Amino acid sequence: MTFGFAPSPSSLSPSSADAASRLGRTLEPAEWASAGIPLLRNPREVVSGLHARHRPALATAVVAVLDTEERLIASASFARRSSPADGWELRNSLLAHLRRVIPHDLRRRTPVRTAVLLYCRDGDERWTEEDGAWMWGLRDACTLHGLRCGAYITLTRGGWQVLGEGRGGRRPSAGSRPTGLADSLAEPDPALQSTGGGSAAALRRAAAR
Repeated sequence: MTFGFAPSPSSLSPSSADAASRLGRTLEPAEWASAGIPLLRNPREVVSGLHARHRPALATAVVAVLDTEERLIASASFARRSSPADGWELRNSLLAHLRRVIPHDLRRRTPVRTAVLLYCRDGDERWTEEDGAWMWGLRDACTLHGLRCGAYITLTRGGWQVLGEGRGGRRPSAGSRPTGLADSLAEPDPALQSTGGGSAAALRRAAAR
């Protein structure tokens, strides 16, 4: 009979230990879908508004705080460093920018305001490990700032996608010219089918509870 043991952290090389730590600070699509993330009533309006305000380039994150009526209260944008995505570092960046633009709600028994994250990146709408690190970072930053964790949205050259909800559109996209919010809502935008992981039905069931 043969017994196997997982290597202890001390037996791992620094690079492999660091990689293992990063993987522990990420959320898989199924975990995100079961987390009870509130659905956006009008995601295209939120995306178009943030795109027009911040004009994000590739590797730029936009964190925004919405009130109960989904009105924008505060937002900030910043570029991500080129180092490997680590949920802990992304959490710290998000938290630092939230602290600059809005007071915390830690005294409230239940969060009232919601933070959403728009990230402009290369690739398509499918979930990546970098997305998982952003999801972990957003959830943790919201907890530490007394906010409700909201949608995580990717903006790629193919359009925008609310990961875990199956909702998206072709405009705006990474590199597209920002338009006024009224202009962006004037024409219907065909929804993209999601391949980004997570179930919209699961999210709706979680939101209904």
